[in-house]
Amino acid sequence: MPRGRPCPLCGVSMIHRHCKYVCPEHGVIYDCSDTFY
Repeated sequence: MPRGRPCPLCGVSMIHRHCKYVCPEHGVIYDCSDTFY
């Protein structure tokens, strides 16, 4: 399983789910409305 983007709060690899990046520690960090590309 490829590692996702690191969480900006804790550095843990985030899970990419439909239009969202989810950190296991902090929950959803980014979604479609954020400009992070």
